Amino acid sequence: MKGLILSGGKGTRLRPFTYTGAKQLVPLANKPILFYAIENLVAAGISDIGIVVGDTADQIQAAAGDGSRFDAQITYIQQDAPRGIAHGVKLAEPFLGRDRFVLFLGDNFIREGIVSLVEEFRQGPMNSLILLTPVKNPQDFGVAEVKDGKVLRVVEKPANPASNLAVTGIYMFDHYVFDAISRIKPSGRGEMEITDTIQQMVDIGLHVHPHILQGCWIDTGKMEDILEANRLVLEFLESRVEGKVDGESQINGRVVIQAGAEIRRSVVRGPAIIGENTRLINSYVGPFTSIYHDCLVENCEIEQSIVLENSHLEHVAHRIVDSLIGRNVQVNRSRTKPIAYKLVLGDHSRMEVV
Repeated sequence: MKGLILSGGKGTRLRPFTYTGAKQLVPLANKPILFYAIENLVAAGISDIGIVVGDTADQIQAAAGDGSRFDAQITYIQQDAPRGIAHGVKLAEPFLGRDRFVLFLGDNFIREGIVSLVEEFRQGPMNSLILLTPVKNPQDFGVAEVKDGKVLRVVEKPANPASNLAVTGIYMFDHYVFDAISRIKPSGRGEMEITDTIQQMVDIGLHVHPHILQGCWIDTGKMEDILEANRLVLEFLESRVEGKVDGESQINGRVVIQAGAEIRRSVVRGPAIIGENTRLINSYVGPFTSIYHDCLVENCEIEQSIVLENSHLEHVAHRIVDSLIGRNVQVNRSRTKPIAYKLVLGDHSRMEVV
């Protein structure tokens, strides 16, 4: 089997973070989301992996490389514009050939992994296995109607959903999927929909097997989803201290202090992770917080948040919570009069003040 990861989307729901960075490289517990997808495939015995890339191709390739760090081989497939999941699969046909494959959207996260699911597909007679999960808002997803263990119908974002079973961003197909793609047309939003592809497979009598997930799956397309996925990963941290912690600091619970990090006169309560070469000075870092590499947190309190690389938080008067702070951000308390908020905020930014 082969693996195919789609990493070509623009990430409009995550702006302003995705104006300059790939959404698949936003870190969960200081590891890019994309890396979890690659590791899930490798753990399932799939080491030949294609990644469909778009405008952020250079960033994706710089991060994942040739795949050797994952014990995998990565082939990059360029997509000129986001034209739908099925379009990305069609582009990958020369790479995939007649092999069965796992399709993984690069911003999807599944905590329990896919080993047993891949084995089910390997051993079964099905042409496709789709992962479904119950959701509260099915109208926002592709929705599957299932009866007697068979997929009857799949509809993209239906106004009146026939069920609450959302199609997740993880699929398994054999080569017959390419014939199904050739039979569909772009949807009203101009994309080749994977839901239409799956429906076409059902219509021509192919075996599409539904698997209802019991574990945790998250589409990390929105800030709230990223924070939740980060929390889920941090819950399983194994404590280790590779950096420096002075005698006036307290490290409580499951905490990772990565190499080169320095903790001075600070309290870190896990689960939390402090990245390489990051400095905490006279600060508090609370549970479910990830601070990436080369950051400075001084005279601040922060919890249930993610801070990306090279950001500085200094002398903030109130605790920061439930926040996603981007790359190269400076948050400082005003030291000059008149004391006032001085803001430089990009498009689609959001902030709350006290």
